[in-house]
Amino acid sequence: MTDHTRTGAGVRVRQLEAFQAVAQTGSFTRAAALLGVSQPAVSRLVRDLGASVGVPLFARDGGAMVPTQEARYLLSETGRVLEALSGFEKLTRELQGQPQGRLRITCLPGFATVHLPSVLARFLSQREGVFATLEPDRPERILDWIVAENCDIGLTADFEGHAAVTRTRVQVRTVCVLPPGHPLAARDEITPHDLRGERLIHARRDEPFCCSLMRAFDEAGVQPRSTVETRQFSAACRMVAEGFGVTVVSELDAREYLHTGIAIRPFWPRVPHNLDILLSRLSPQSVLALEFVEAFVESLADVRLER
Repeated sequence: MTDHTRTGAGVRVRQLEAFQAVAQTGSFTRAAALLGVSQPAVSRLVRDLGASVGVPLFARDGGAMVPTQEARYLLSETGRVLEALSGFEKLTRELQGQPQGRLRITCLPGFATVHLPSVLARFLSQREGVFATLEPDRPERILDWIVAENCDIGLTADFEGHAAVTRTRVQVRTVCVLPPGHPLAARDEITPHDLRGERLIHARRDEPFCCSLMRAFDEAGVQPRSTVETRQFSAACRMVAEGFGVTVVSELDAREYLHTGIAIRPFWPRVPHNLDILLSRLSPQSVLALEFVEAFVESLADVRLER
């Protein structure tokens, strides 16, 4: 910034920076070193600011410059003004195609190995110099990351809501995954009746997706042969690929294992997998984060449940 950048009422931003620096260091000399200007320049900036606001800003106490009572009131507002201007400059740089270069994503462990890495790789390949952090974690910790603003984006499932968070939900189709060569692969669609007596690998019973799946079996009058319970769709698909049991999971996960020879077929009734993208409401999102959310949602177009 230059001395000619003004905040209104004849006050220059550079004056506020000098005022804040002297208050923090207690010295015009140390403030000058902090700002990278000469000591006379800092003295002039502070003197001119005092003249503009009409109150004395500092008093000498021994060898230190101490803010006056009036100056203490101004300091808190000065901090807010400078912080706001810094945020404005950051947003301006991003809008000009110069992102700050950091993208922080927290996600369920399954997302860290399925689909997300390829989307992130394509995204970063088009943005030289951007540094990304990927933090797999439990659902409750994902919320903590976002609320504390330690991550920009959270990817989770069946999020129930929070006042400090916005949610974008994408409903992904679910499929029945069958072992290689299974007779049911001849069918165009799989129902609970078809799976009667089959060893079923499913999500934890306390998870909303599993509750919906079990409700579908119950409404069809079928008692599922529950054999394995796992948090990870990928683990269920791997077991099916080894010839053990069947599972009903997100098509996004199932596609990752097609190379193993498994068969996937639509499951009826529809039991969508709710994929939720979380952002903080507490501060504006970076252009980089918003661009990634857009890219991620677009990447799900061919597995999204049609409404």
